[in-house]
Amino acid sequence: MLGGMSNAFTSSEYTCYYITVLDDRLEQAFDLLSDLFLNSTIPQDEVVRERQVILQEIAMVEDTPDDLVHEMFSSLFWRGHGLANPVLGRTEVVSAMDSEKLADFVSTNYRPERIVIAVAGNIDHSDFVDLCRDRFEAMPASDGSLISRCLPPRPDVFGARRIVERPLEQVHTVLGTFGLPVASSDRYNHLILNIILGGNMSSRLFQEIREKRGLAYSVYSYLSSNSDCGFTAIYLGVDPDSWSEALEVVNGEFAKLRGNGIKNAELTGAAEYAKNSIYLAAENMEVRMTSLAKNEFSFGRYLAVEELTSAIADVKRDGVNELARMIFVDENLPICVVGPVPIRK
Repeated sequence: MLGGMSNAFTSSEYTCYYITVLDDRLEQAFDLLSDLFLNSTIPQDEVVRERQVILQEIAMVEDTPDDLVHEMFSSLFWRGHGLANPVLGRTEVVSAMDSEKLADFVSTNYRPERIVIAVAGNIDHSDFVDLCRDRFEAMPASDGSLISRCLPPRPDVFGARRIVERPLEQVHTVLGTFGLPVASSDRYNHLILNIILGGNMSSRLFQEIREKRGLAYSVYSYLSSNSDCGFTAIYLGVDPDSWSEALEVVNGEFAKLRGNGIKNAELTGAAEYAKNSIYLAAENMEVRMTSLAKNEFSFGRYLAVEELTSAIADVKRDGVNELARMIFVDENLPICVVGPVPIRK
């Protein structure tokens, strides 16, 4: 009817419900979205149907080794903490879910002080505030009780490994080390360091492992940052016969970062790549919408594109090098492997 698109997604720390429509359909779309958020019923028969869909989604991850290995690594790195649980949930937990448990979760967690409403596009701010007030002002106020919060995880996983042996053509591997919280004062140094290490096709890992040696088709590094913790990880998809050599190259790049740090030319290139990525992302209204909400959660304010790009331009080589020495402190990194594993468990 509205000619738009509505969806939802969940991360390790928040859930997002969103809708995208043309600007002249805003009020109708917001009516629909707010009604869904505030007044949804949770019939048991629908829970049973959706439960089966999620169980199939979990099974699909199990059948996709280059997805499974990332989930395994997060579980290993945060073991003993709530962050170790997969976002999709575990089979035994999902299988036991019912409408009563879901309704209890909504009433406990969907409170006014925990909700952020963000919008991006051709809108008037004051008009949208009025829309929000009309739909949400009747929402019951919180009773003031605190929602329990886990302590930040304290990873002690160096030397840990998790291996799933499967008769695949490739060995899928993730290994990693410490990272930073999303609002860390060193976050821009961390971003630049990741780009230089394995964040694009000009990165050290891509050039050394794929371009120069032809050991892998897919190799990259990435950051996982939460409100109070994070990790830095590297993914490799390689032939079993090339696995050991590829890991030697990875550890060699860690040693170079600890010892010699980065070059000025690398810093310049990574900064330009980061700024261009921000500008391109800003062209997408859904990205703008989610960025507004994330900034509110993490910083309590709006971070303009100009502020982000200016902060990236201010990154100094010494700051990145110091962070690299702090993060890459141990070559005996936690590692997860899926495939025809060429190492012992």
